[in-house]
Amino acid sequence: MAMKSAKPDDIDDTSAPLIEHLAELRTRLIWSVLAFVVAMVACYFIWNPIFDFLTQPICQALEKRDQTCGLILLKLQEGFFVAMRIAFFGGFVLAFPVVGYQLWRFVAPGLYRSEKNALLPFLVASPVMFLIGAAFAYYIILPWAFDFFLGFQQGPLALPDDPAAAATQAAGAVASAKEPWAGIVFQGSVEEYLTLTTKFILAFGLSFQLPVALTLMGKAGLVSSEGLASVRRYAVVVILVLAAMVTPPDVISQIVLFTVIYGLYEASIFLVRRIEKKRELEERQADV
Repeated sequence: MAMKSAKPDDIDDTSAPLIEHLAELRTRLIWSVLAFVVAMVACYFIWNPIFDFLTQPICQALEKRDQTCGLILLKLQEGFFVAMRIAFFGGFVLAFPVVGYQLWRFVAPGLYRSEKNALLPFLVASPVMFLIGAAFAYYIILPWAFDFFLGFQQGPLALPDDPAAAATQAAGAVASAKEPWAGIVFQGSVEEYLTLTTKFILAFGLSFQLPVALTLMGKAGLVSSEGLASVRRYAVVVILVLAAMVTPPDVISQIVLFTVIYGLYEASIFLVRRIEKKRELEERQADV
C-alpha cells in the first residue's frame, strides 16, 4: 500500500538491473580501499609523532614514579612492525568516515526521502561515538590502567633523568638491596605496548557504536525495548565473552570494558523506548 501511495519523486530510481548494482558496489569498495591505503601510507610517513602521542599515557604514569619513559625492541625487525601497526591503525581511523560515506552512497538510492532523513543522523553519530569511545579509552581508561599495573613494581627502579633524584633513588636502591625481595621494574616491549593500547582504543571506539546500532534497529522496528530488556541476561553473557576476547588477559580490563558496554546497552534500551513512545504519539495524532 505504501508503494502505491508514494509519489514518483519520493523515491530514487531503483530499477537498475543487478549488474549495475554490483558495479556500484564495486565502485564504493574501490573508493573505500583506496581511502584506507592512502591514509595508511600517510600515517606510515608520520608514524613517529603518532607513536609519541600513543605513548603519552605510559610516560605520564612512569613520570609519577620518577622513572624514565622508555620502551625496548626485543626483536631486530620489531621497529618495522611497530611502524606498520601504527600505519594500519591510523589508516583505519582516518578512513572510517570515508567508508561510512561510501556505504551511505550505496544504500541511499534505494531509500525514501523520509528514510534518508531518519538514517542520516545515525551516520553522523557513528564516527562521533567512535571518537568519544576512543577518547574515553585514551584519556581515562589507559592512564588509570597503567597506573594500576605499574603499582606492582618493587625494589630498585629505573633511575630518573634528574641527577639529584637519581642520587637519592640510588641510595635507596642500595638500602633496599638488603631487603629479602627481588626488584621488579617495568621494561616494556614497544610492540606489546602498542598492541595493548590500540586494542583498548579500538575496543572502546567500536563498543560505543552499540547505542547507534540498536537505536537504528529500534527505529526500523527490528528490535523493541521490551525485547532488549527480556534478553538482558543473555546480553550480559555475550558482553562478558566479548570483553574477554578484545582485552588483554587480565580481569581488571575485562571488568572495565564490560561495565562500559553494559551501560551502553542499558542506554540503548532507554533510547529505543523513547523512539517507541514518540511513534505511538504520532500514530495517535494521525488517527485523530
